[in-house]
Amino acid sequence: MPNHRQNTFMHPKFAVVGHPNKGKSSIVAALALDDSVHISNTSGTTTKKRSFPLRVDGKVLYELFDTPGFQRARRVLAWLEKHDVSADKKHEVVQAFINEHKEDARFNDEVELLEPIMDGAGIIYVVDASKPYGEEYEAEMEILRWTGQPSMALINHIDDTDYSAEWKRALGHYFKMVRTFNPMQTNFEQHMSILESMAQLKEEWIAPIKVSIKLFTQYQEQMFESSASLVARLVYESVSTVEKLYFYTQEASEEEKGKIERNYKDRLRDFEISTQKSIEEIWNHDHLQKEEKVLTFEGMDLFSEETASVFGLTRKELLITGVTSGAVTGAGIDLLFAGHTLLLGGAIGALVGGTGAYFGFNELSEVKVLGQTMGRRYLEMGPMENRNFPYILLGRAMYHTMKVAQTSHAKREVFDIEMDQTFKEKWLDVTSRKSLEKYHKKFRSGKALDAVDLKAYEALLNHILRHLIDG
Repeated sequence: MPNHRQNTFMHPKFAVVGHPNKGKSSIVAALALDDSVHISNTSGTTTKKRSFPLRVDGKVLYELFDTPGFQRARRVLAWLEKHDVSADKKHEVVQAFINEHKEDARFNDEVELLEPIMDGAGIIYVVDASKPYGEEYEAEMEILRWTGQPSMALINHIDDTDYSAEWKRALGHYFKMVRTFNPMQTNFEQHMSILESMAQLKEEWIAPIKVSIKLFTQYQEQMFESSASLVARLVYESVSTVEKLYFYTQEASEEEKGKIERNYKDRLRDFEISTQKSIEEIWNHDHLQKEEKVLTFEGMDLFSEETASVFGLTRKELLITGVTSGAVTGAGIDLLFAGHTLLLGGAIGALVGGTGAYFGFNELSEVKVLGQTMGRRYLEMGPMENRNFPYILLGRAMYHTMKVAQTSHAKREVFDIEMDQTFKEKWLDVTSRKSLEKYHKKFRSGKALDAVDLKAYEALLNHILRHLIDG
């Protein structure tokens, strides 16, 4: 998250507790936007409480505690019930249990989960609605009631079976609020709804959580703006970049021609990969796992025929968009419609004299070196003249950003891009294409981009991203 200035107000704290393997750690990861939370299907993986504060601009919005699951709830409750005290003294008995059993390995898990609660944390009790309700859970809920802390229950659905109706009836006897929450499918609106529910648990939390909601909303805006800025820079740098390779013979060899093409493509691939990593960091997904170093969209490399067909414009779309204005004739026309041969054969490179040549040669004559006159030539590729390329690159960037933004921090499976063949229809209409093309034309000119134009391009991409992600 952004910088870590000193926190200036007492933020709400919540201990996420419950039976082992009910999704506690997943809920902590989803609500804290933290994919460093350790999640495992193995019972008893969490043995110590761990704090996960959600920070925005250095301010802690709230703090979540991931805790071990109850192991000996009935024995703990039996110990508590031996003390016949009034309701206002029950929390003291819970503290006495912690003090007496702090070094007792048998009750390590119960002590660990109760400590943050007795230090003032509210309670988020997690149950799995895909498993039937049972009386064994009542000992846990009764212990939590003894603490006297504000509490809510979250019903998680780990599998497809649904016993939520009976869970709601039972939980209503113990908790002020009962909500359904799937940490694997959470979005911004659901997150805000849970925050609003937290505020209702304790009067003193209403004001700070309102502040938290405002800051969280601003942070969401920052993530969109930062993502749009990175994608805009990616497209500009990729379209405007020029690769050069000097040679000192009469003519360039085929090997040298192949080398500059490889260098040029690799440079653009590197732009895309570095942007993807930065996007993932913006959305706090810096622990995302990938099968390969290069995210290839189900094997579709940036320069493959498949990626051109999925993300690129059709001949008709190119004509409607008006990108053929002032186009070269003859072989150069193929450059415009290389939907299935993008950057293959003669479909890439600088155009020289309107011929649509594969490589552009800038010849430097009468260059003086050490007092002698030598001729020196170089191969040059770029700026990108393929009118389809910015849309292909932009489509991939938009799709990647959408998937990252919509991926819960609770997910731990290998991150992959599952292609949606209708994706282009969701974001690229005629109006958008014409607006984008105005900037792409400037990018291709090779001139330094005006800051006002770049900001306007970023704003356009921000609008498109919000439509894609928020719906």
